[in-house]
Amino acid sequence: MTGLGELDRPETPTSPEIPTSPGAWDAGSEQAPSPAAHPETTPATTPATTPASAPEAAADRKPSAPRRGAADPVKALMHRHRELCERAVDPLEIAAGLEAHGITDRTAARFRHRDVFSLAEEMYARVSRDGGASPSSAPVAPRARADWALLTLLPGTLCAAAVAAVHLTHGRSRLFVAAAGTLAVALALRAALRRGPLSRPDRSAPGRATTWTAWLLAYAVLGNGLLDSAVAGGPDGLPTGTADGPWPLTAVPVLALTLACAPAAWTAHLFTARARRKLAASRGLEDFAAAVRPLLLGAFALFLAALAALLTLCAAVLDEPAAYAEALTLGALLFLARLLTTHGFPYAPAVVLTATATIQAGALAAVFTSRLPGCGFLATPVETLVTTWGAGSVPTLACGAAALALLVHAARKLTRASAHAPPEPSR
Repeated sequence: MTGLGELDRPETPTSPEIPTSPGAWDAGSEQAPSPAAHPETTPATTPATTPASAPEAAADRKPSAPRRGAADPVKALMHRHRELCERAVDPLEIAAGLEAHGITDRTAARFRHRDVFSLAEEMYARVSRDGGASPSSAPVAPRARADWALLTLLPGTLCAAAVAAVHLTHGRSRLFVAAAGTLAVALALRAALRRGPLSRPDRSAPGRATTWTAWLLAYAVLGNGLLDSAVAGGPDGLPTGTADGPWPLTAVPVLALTLACAPAAWTAHLFTARARRKLAASRGLEDFAAAVRPLLLGAFALFLAALAALLTLCAAVLDEPAAYAEALTLGALLFLARLLTTHGFPYAPAVVLTATATIQAGALAAVFTSRLPGCGFLATPVETLVTTWGAGSVPTLACGAAALALLVHAARKLTRASAHAPPEPSR
């Protein structure tokens, strides 16, 4: 089949069905014109038909195939997107699929429709009429369920218990408690990300983005203390699990981020539900994008407000600095990355998370590499940042730039109708 531009021209075909050889004509086309069709033909010149030959002529004459009067571009489009039309449960799914294939409202006008939604309605009606499928109601977001609601509370609960246990133990037992708590929180996060609004649409196993997310969370706990000690010539020992040791630990950002898993899930659920309502009420792709963009920004701001409140609470309970800039930028990055992943755009979050983790690891490596002979210049940018704005400036700048890039990307991707199409039914 040729390109879309050749399928969507609603014009009469240039006689593709007119035969070019005499043998292609049927019996009716070989008859002489009738007197009624040509008034100038006299009865004398019209050949007479005898009663005996009339039945034979009627028996030999075959009905000619009906000729198509005009092109049907919508039928051609349905044939090209046959699988989409057959599995669609409503017109909105067809509209989202067409939009994902690059068909816009301007393209729909070439199919004699005012927008993609109107074109999808005709395609769905014709498939329903031919296949006998019954029309369905507008898609809605899945309702909140108790299982994923409890799973989103589990990481924060286990992290709070682990932090409390670390503060109550000493020596080797503290090391065992910290290791067990880290493993429990990691498993709880994995379970929370596989159910509910924060799960991938294909339910597949976490990819490389999960690995770099774990690195970013680990850096939030250990990275600033290690970087500060490295710039000062250390560290002189292993971390003791406290904020005043030779390798200080900062538990507030990670505790607040794990507790924010529940607000993130509810915010993502709210965004999905409102976006699908807008999808059902919109009559054009541009109108839908304009309506969803404020929802995205509102959900993003709502999550940051919840995270800021949790940071304040955790800092007051643990009597440690809140580190608002570092924790908020990291939280914004992780929330946007997960929101894009759950709506079917995992590639950009994986790339951005990888780049952010690489920058943070590169900063630490530069400081330690500068201790080699002739490599002191490598640590100059990092030392300047740490001396001027503190060790938290490195992750703040890295995560802030990455979050801004993902926000721009999300404003383009999550305002498309195809990002909010109902999930395909399981086969």
